This record gives sequence, structure tokens and C-alpha cells, in this order.
Amino acid sequence: MTDDWRTDRIGAALRGENPTVIRRLASGFAVIGDVQFLPGYSVLPVDEPGVQRLTDLPRARRLSFLSDMDRLGEAVERVCRRLDPAFRRVNLEILGNTDPFLHAHVWPRFAWEPAELVGRPVWLYPGDRWSDERYRLGPRHDVLRDGIGSELDRLRSPG
Repeated sequence: MTDDWRTDRIGAALRGENPTVIRRLASGFAVIGDVQFLPGYSVLPVDEPGVQRLTDLPRARRLSFLSDMDRLGEAVERVCRRLDPAFRRVNLEILGNTDPFLHAHVWPRFAWEPAELVGRPVWLYPGDRWSDERYRLGPRHDVLRDGIGSELDRLRSPG
């Protein structure tokens, strides 16, 4: 498979061609991030390619998107807490400054992060974290991916 899906992430997800998709949710897709310098990083893109902002959605769809963001955040938190005792919290962000579609970032944060970055936004990490091969999503992240998927399944159930 080529990386063509990267140019149309939502369309590729809708066609079943986006390899980062973990689960289809009510308002979008739970996907594992392309980079994993903070293991468990995930994204929730909306399932409507033309939607750029949360306010582009009718209120019921907005609430559905925010509920899916909460569900993905909790799934990431449960898995990261189980796999790494240094897990601290999850940060949820809807920014929209680069990609032209509504999406939420789910960033796990850890006590082992550099002291000068642990309390700051993830976007202040050095550029090499975003491009270095050792942080690129790969088979070694299957445990995270599978765990997040399982937690999303559990969180779908009442209770």
C-alpha cells in the first residue's frame, strides 16, 4: 500500500484504505497517530470531508463528535496507564491550524518527558520528534493500537 491515503485521510478512511484507522465511531474515526514519540497518540477526524470547524456541524453532530473525543481520550488513558506506570494524563485538543478538516488530537503525557517540555504543549517538541524514523508508526505499536480498539469497544457498552 502506498502513502496516498495521507493526502485524503477522511476519504481513505471512508473507503477502508486508511491503515491508521482503529475503529469507526459515530461521528468519525479513531486513528492512531503517524508519529508515536508519545506512545498512544491518537486522532479523531470527522467523517465528513468538507467539515472544517466544530461549528460547521449541527448541534447534535457536534455533541456526538465531542462524545467520541471523550471516548477516544478515555480509551487512550486506560491503555497508557496499563502499559506505562509513568503515564500522567491525556490532553485533548481541537486546533485546526494545519489540516483543513475537523479533527481532535489525543495526546498521552508521561512523567519521563523532558522537564522543559512535560508541562508545555506537545507542539513545542523539537522537529525531529515529528520526522525521526524511530518515532514513526509501525508494527511495534500494534499493542497500543489493539488495546485502544478493545477499550473503545468496552466503552461503547452501557456502564
